[in-house]
Amino acid sequence: MGQKINPLGFRLGITQNHRSHWFAKPKKYSQLLGEDNKIRDCIEGYVRESVRNSSDYGGIARVEIQRKTDLIQVEIHTGFPALLVENRGRGIEQLKKNVRNILYPRDKRLRMTLIEIAKPYVEPNILAEYIALQLESRVAFRRTMKKAIELAKEQGVGGIKIRIGGRLNGAEIARVEWAREGRVPLQTIRARISYCNYPAQTVYGVLGIKLWIFQNRDGE
Repeated sequence: MGQKINPLGFRLGITQNHRSHWFAKPKKYSQLLGEDNKIRDCIEGYVRESVRNSSDYGGIARVEIQRKTDLIQVEIHTGFPALLVENRGRGIEQLKKNVRNILYPRDKRLRMTLIEIAKPYVEPNILAEYIALQLESRVAFRRTMKKAIELAKEQGVGGIKIRIGGRLNGAEIARVEWAREGRVPLQTIRARISYCNYPAQTVYGVLGIKLWIFQNRDGE
């Protein structure tokens, strides 16, 4: 069972929490859900176009949204928040303006906060973005996977598994390659497994990246 289901949904309510926190009437549920997705896409797109740096930017781990009666609170968990704040003299203010244009009605109160992650390469979204940047820069995929595993192990993960599929190194026939280090107990519900999938847009086509990280805590 643990091998064939999304590890995050499998553990929801046990070791994983919801990324959106709000209640709504049935008629407004789909509208607010779509608005949450647009907010996340807007933030990720802005970072990708304006901020992301292949050498030292840690990316976005997750975006949590909390809705109250007259307030929308957006928390951006990122590896290097200073780059987002100092970007081209606009930074967080420009991002807040872009997000406000998505909201309906636009006069809703919006509060946006940045939360720094002490160990960014423990988060699968950040590590997958690092792998994608290396693949887009035509770095060999085996070297990229080896470096990603080293970065994760240096920050204390219990185990990591990486899957990359597509035209690797420009090969004519697409294939899938795996790399694994340590324990990744997918069938243990209480194991803190983090997971993500991320696309890499290379000159040879799209490569699919999947990451499983076992965050070993308290002697698990």
